[in-house]
Amino acid sequence: MLKNNQFEVRLNNLSSEIWSKISKIDEIKGRWMGGASLSPQILGRLKQSVLVTSAGASTRIEGAKLSDKEVEKLIQGIKIGKWKNRDEQEVHGYYELLKNIFDSWDGLSLNESTIKHFHNQMLKYSSKDERHKGEYKKTENDVVMRDKKGAEIGVVFKTMPAYLTPKKMQELVDWTKMALTEGNIHPLLVISNFIVEFLNIHPFQDGNGRLSRILTNLLILKSGYLYMPYISQEKLIEDNKSDYYIDLRRSQKTFGKKTENITDWLNYFLMIFLKQSEMAVELLDSEQVEKILSVKQLAVWEYLQLVEEINPGEIAKKTKIARPTVNQALLRLLKLNKIEKIGSGRGTRYRKL
Repeated sequence: MLKNNQFEVRLNNLSSEIWSKISKIDEIKGRWMGGASLSPQILGRLKQSVLVTSAGASTRIEGAKLSDKEVEKLIQGIKIGKWKNRDEQEVHGYYELLKNIFDSWDGLSLNESTIKHFHNQMLKYSSKDERHKGEYKKTENDVVMRDKKGAEIGVVFKTMPAYLTPKKMQELVDWTKMALTEGNIHPLLVISNFIVEFLNIHPFQDGNGRLSRILTNLLILKSGYLYMPYISQEKLIEDNKSDYYIDLRRSQKTFGKKTENITDWLNYFLMIFLKQSEMAVELLDSEQVEKILSVKQLAVWEYLQLVEEINPGEIAKKTKIARPTVNQALLRLLKLNKIEKIGSGRGTRYRKL
């Protein structure tokens, strides 16, 4: 079993930077709980937007190609069973499962049956995964690197052997439930450890990365961070994908050694969640803006919150919104003192204040 002292070794000498991030996140959690007054209509609209964004981002991290606009059209007009390709199968499964998490998290528990059920539901439309969905792997599934033609050119890292997977998953789930219940270790540390260990075990033949993000949403919601459905964590991970893999592997390479340490992963995990938290609390100050913006203007405003600065042409390209509409949205946001203009002419860029 994942012993308490082994966990402490992994978290040995946590930096002040890590504790600072946790402190800031918990401060924002308190502000959200004490000041959340967004209307149900706005929250519902935000949740729907996040479901689309998260389903697209989480599947793109694993190689899918559908844009957010394509995902939205798919969700709005799909007829079950009418799939064009594997990407559509996977994105719809993720969307439905994440919606269930957002709507019913309070009644869901972390256990192996739940994890297997989630895996089954996530892949229920995926024809290629029919034989193994909902069951732990029966053969090895090392993470490999492939060339542009799909040929294997090397092993990125070796996962837990298949014969050890049931035992290791039982130990991980039992320890995580115990740690979260006892409350002696901060829940964000427990959750981040669960995710890095889950990905190290790689318990299913396929879909482990996507499922880890589903489980992150569930566990963080159950730990009281109730703004998860209103800002897409998956999108933030997609935008920082290279660091995701680098920091994950740096931590996993220490497993089995005397000096196990997941500091690199903790810094990444908390950085993403802190950014998500900061974006969520900004919603508390933007309700009036949300009420007076049109749907397309709101889409421009939401995209500006994801980037440092950007020009109108790039906004139009990324959001699939016509350039004149983008210009109108930017003008309105300038008047509302929500963004600032940088430069002039063709070099004009915008950023949120």
